[in-house]
Amino acid sequence: MKVNTVKRFLGDESGAVAATYALALIPLVAFAGVAMDYARVMGMDSELQNGADQAALAAASQLDGRAGACERAANAASGMLQNLVVLSSDSQFVTVTAETACDATGQIRFYQDKEKTTAADADDNANYVEVWVDARSVDYYLLPITGLLTSPDIQGIAFAGLGSAICKVPPVMMCNPEEATGSLDFDTTAHAGKGLRLIANDQGGYVPGVFGYLETDAGSGASATRAVLGLPTPPGNCIATDGADIKPGVQVSVLDALNTRMGVYANGLNICGTDGVNCPASGNSRIDLVKPNLNTNGNACAIGPQGFSVGGAPYRPNQSGALPGGTDYTLLDPMGYPRDKCHAWSKLGDCAFGRMGDGNWDRDAYYGSYQGYFGTRPTSWDSYGYDELEGRTQPTRYQQYRWEYDEGLTGTRGALTSGYVQGAPICGPAGIPPASTPDRRVLSIAIINCIDEAVSASSTDAPILKFIDVFLVEPSAARGSGGNQLTEASDVYVEIIGETVLGGGATEGQKVRKDVPYLIE
Repeated sequence: MKVNTVKRFLGDESGAVAATYALALIPLVAFAGVAMDYARVMGMDSELQNGADQAALAAASQLDGRAGACERAANAASGMLQNLVVLSSDSQFVTVTAETACDATGQIRFYQDKEKTTAADADDNANYVEVWVDARSVDYYLLPITGLLTSPDIQGIAFAGLGSAICKVPPVMMCNPEEATGSLDFDTTAHAGKGLRLIANDQGGYVPGVFGYLETDAGSGASATRAVLGLPTPPGNCIATDGADIKPGVQVSVLDALNTRMGVYANGLNICGTDGVNCPASGNSRIDLVKPNLNTNGNACAIGPQGFSVGGAPYRPNQSGALPGGTDYTLLDPMGYPRDKCHAWSKLGDCAFGRMGDGNWDRDAYYGSYQGYFGTRPTSWDSYGYDELEGRTQPTRYQQYRWEYDEGLTGTRGALTSGYVQGAPICGPAGIPPASTPDRRVLSIAIINCIDEAVSASSTDAPILKFIDVFLVEPSAARGSGGNQLTEASDVYVEIIGETVLGGGATEGQKVRKDVPYLIE
């Protein structure tokens, strides 16, 4: 009996699972502990990375190139990052120390390029920011059995930039004139006040001084481009400030829409509505063309014999810059804003900078042709009261244009022999005051190194060097013919005002900028 009991006990397999589970319990608990510790480490890593991401985005939003940008970015990152890392061993707030220097050291690092090869050293070249948050570690629960008591320090790192777009301005681009001399820069301050002869890309390729248009998805064809040049609020999307697509095609005819900004209206501009109401001119529409009468019917508001044309005694100096027949300026037609002297005598001119002049326009002839209408002219820049181009020895045409409007000197005048000279717009609705938002005779133009970037009519994401503001000196029109030809209808003559200040709101400056910070890594 006793023997049978022993056999039954030894042969009984009841409870085998419990024994197996008891033997496996230790590794199962160990695996669960490892998983929990790993989850805590990964969770803390996410907390730190999220904090770094938010801090980097906050910092990038301040990188506008203005004075104090680095300091504001650092303060934004430091102020944003107050996250409590609940999974770390010390359960402290994650912080980053605000550093005001524009450099690539410490916890907040600034760079000029996306590749992080060039450290920033000034507010105006701090284009990207990298934020390193304080490192944290985790005390393991069960991993000590492996000999590890604490996790390695974990640190969140984020790299961000500011994606910007310029909106509500005509999408015009220009090939950098300085590229003809081998320079890939454009010194806006040095060129402020200089005249610039822009020519359309007439199958000659995108070479220095050529202008064209950028794609904004406003539509295809000349009618869409007319709309973006003529309407006060151009249709289409904004233009990225760091790269843009070139709009293909030669579109010389669209310059009729640009001329509406100076009170000249061609037939067939359906975008402008009846009497040009949708395309108002500037309140000061003074130009170098005259009208035979004040009629506004038919072709009387276009460029042509019945409308605007070159007068009988226009300003045409010779190669030396002197006026034929001496300096009796009263024999001239009342003038529009003249070109630089080195551009004013022929289509090519003899300017040292080629298509870019030297800023020396004939102020004596301009005032003399109006025979005292402007009264005693201011003798210094300060007398005009504008500060766009401080330090010049004489005012720019843009400054003269604003001063005339502010002084109420934009009335229409009858010329001696040629008809009527436009100050306030003769055709179309009442003009928009200069320096309003936007100023109808000011364009913001994208500067692109067309040779270096191999720009063509099909280029996409062409890097934009900068935006500059230019003043429309005269309407686009053919002046003269043959050897006496001064301009072609495809030319646009402008004066450089200065670098575009990419401001914020709808009432700031000439444009509206939209900024969106984005994470790079």
